[in-house]
Amino acid sequence: MNESVSDRKRSTLQLIFVPALISLAVTLIRLTGELRHWSPAWFSSGQGLSGPVSWVIGITWLAIPFGAYFGIRLAASTGKAPRLLRSLPWAVVGVVVIFVSQFLSQFIRFMHLKFPESLIPFWLLVACAAAIQYLAWPALFKTLLAYGLSARLPVVLIYFLAMSGNWGTHYDYVGMPPEFSMPLLPRFLWLAFFPQLTLWLGFTIVAGSVAGVIAGAMVRKPATATAGATM
Repeated sequence: MNESVSDRKRSTLQLIFVPALISLAVTLIRLTGELRHWSPAWFSSGQGLSGPVSWVIGITWLAIPFGAYFGIRLAASTGKAPRLLRSLPWAVVGVVVIFVSQFLSQFIRFMHLKFPESLIPFWLLVACAAAIQYLAWPALFKTLLAYGLSARLPVVLIYFLAMSGNWGTHYDYVGMPPEFSMPLLPRFLWLAFFPQLTLWLGFTIVAGSVAGVIAGAMVRKPATATAGATM
């Protein structure tokens, strides 16, 4: 039993290795572009999508192609493709929950929650949306969780270094609004550590699950035909 668990962990690490490296490379390119003041259209130092194509040099959207890749590889290596009508609704529920989280502003005003505590309901809902994906396809959920952590933990470190050194990038919230003015540790925890490992990790799992379930359901190869494939 222990050996099989160890084998599964090793297979997961092998599966996410290249996507994790690609995500790290994209993150470092984004950081370099901001530090060297490359085209703001591609390397905006502002928060959000302030550059028209700045989202391209970022890792958020990579959850979709990598989710599809994981789904195809998992289905091909195990011969157990997910049933679309059983798995996809759970993935869609996760998307709906994320959209619902965006309409919490009225409820937050009613509860009189102030910033940054007002962020907690959003994070919890997105975390729930991500947890629901275990019901869609457990193997894919575990793979996306591992990939998401491998992609987001380096970003967390960069946020800490940027905030400590005032690098003038979106990682240290250059031109930040007054409510973001906090001592280093609470600013890092509230604006980087918690959102990266709840909101953005959760989004990675949900978006990747939708893409992975659809892609995996298209694979109908028997396990014997792909015995040499790596999970």
